[in-house]
Amino acid sequence: MRLLILFLLLAACSEPVAETSSSGAETQTLVKEQEETPQKQTVSESTVSFTADYVMGKFNPAKHPDFLEIPLKYADQAGRYMRKDAFEAFAEMHAAAKADGITLRIESAARNFEYQKGIWERKWTGARKVDGKDLSVAVPDPVERALKILEYSSMPGTSRHHWGTDIDINDFENAYFESGQGLQEYQWLQANASTFGYCQVYSEKGPDRPNGYNMEKWHWSYLPVARELTAFAERQIKDTDITGFKGAEAAAKIGVIEKYVLGIAPVCK
Repeated sequence: MRLLILFLLLAACSEPVAETSSSGAETQTLVKEQEETPQKQTVSESTVSFTADYVMGKFNPAKHPDFLEIPLKYADQAGRYMRKDAFEAFAEMHAAAKADGITLRIESAARNFEYQKGIWERKWTGARKVDGKDLSVAVPDPVERALKILEYSSMPGTSRHHWGTDIDINDFENAYFESGQGLQEYQWLQANASTFGYCQVYSEKGPDRPNGYNMEKWHWSYLPVARELTAFAERQIKDTDITGFKGAEAAAKIGVIEKYVLGIAPVCK
């Protein structure tokens, strides 16, 4: 008899104990829930651990495991890279647009620190003219020169293109998207891009977006990952971290993190 009682007690202790909600309704045990309904991983629940070097573009996208080379079907040329998750969403958006008679083509994607440094320093030194001017001559003051370049180009270490989440689509002139085919493409993106996780981060400047780059109708950001990176930059990156290129001394005087990295359309935050 004692052995039988002992056996029954042990059997009872081995049964999982049901949890009870605050309403008194009985719920499944944690063990059973894990077995029957495994947690589905989504991009918005990313467990990727980002670093300051990643956010500042100090890596090679061609060798990063989270990146792929964009198939030529979707880009203007070979050799462009972006995050795999951002590309998968773009490919779905591309197909949906095509079904509506709209063609979307990636004109620029991931640009690491060194790539962005090249863009910035060509403008800084006058090797590439801005509005027809050699800025090294026309704008000798370093802060004013940096602000002029910042109308459309990021300081190395602060570009969203470092992240692999941001792409430029179809053209680099706002005027292209204001009539004809370009207007149809832009209207389609405005109506549909959010369905695929994309947002136009550089909207028209005004009371809701007083700082940052000028409007770029071509620049679209994959928010499920980019939101995490924006938050990381706000917490972890300081103006004094922005170094290693000509004109970097202007970063702290301008407040480039607050005004430019975080100076995006409120709807995209």
